[in-house]
Amino acid sequence: MTRTIDDLLENAAVPVAGSPRFDVGAALRRLAADATRGPAAPSAHLAGAARAGHQLSTVCRWAINAPSAPAGIRRLADAPTRGAKGEFDEDGASIFACLLFLTDHPESAQFWWQLSAGAGNRIAAYCLHLHHLALGEHREAAHWRHEVTASAADGSGIDDLLLSCLGAVASYVRKNGSVSSTPPTGQLEMEVDRLADENGIAGPPDQRLADRLHEFTNR
Repeated sequence: MTRTIDDLLENAAVPVAGSPRFDVGAALRRLAADATRGPAAPSAHLAGAARAGHQLSTVCRWAINAPSAPAGIRRLADAPTRGAKGEFDEDGASIFACLLFLTDHPESAQFWWQLSAGAGNRIAAYCLHLHHLALGEHREAAHWRHEVTASAADGSGIDDLLLSCLGAVASYVRKNGSVSSTPPTGQLEMEVDRLADENGIAGPPDQRLADRLHEFTNR
């Protein structure tokens, strides 16, 4: 008599003393069925983290491609954080952080974003929101989102709807490309690497970096 694989598996159950009977055949069939279904879809958290990372890259590219970006770096280079009160340029710090992030210096980028956001720059706060979201750090991400959307004394708060629209546009540009979202060149990357110290934290930018960024935005 010919026996099928199912017949053999059905008889493969192994009794275990003092515990319910473990059906080896049923377990193997379940494993086989799972294998035919393919890899499981990523969780919502993983998908959200990946989406935040993509959006952050796009926002950073917008920042460094803006015609005003070199001027921001120049102002920051002229008056770094060690300068007198009122000299720190939070816009330049946010642009510098974006350049750091795009050239694989995330710790330095976070440092400069925090300086910029602490001085009131909401783009830096938004970048920090996306940065922590991409890392799965939801508590920190929520804090920086609140900093973006909270009403400011000057009425510059960004509401949730505008923030959602910004994220949607960033996702669209990420998929379809745009001349305003060109990644940094190798020359820019080398200039940023030059500013990073042995601990991996980049010091303030200088006029040489500003010159390279000017060339990049006027290509």
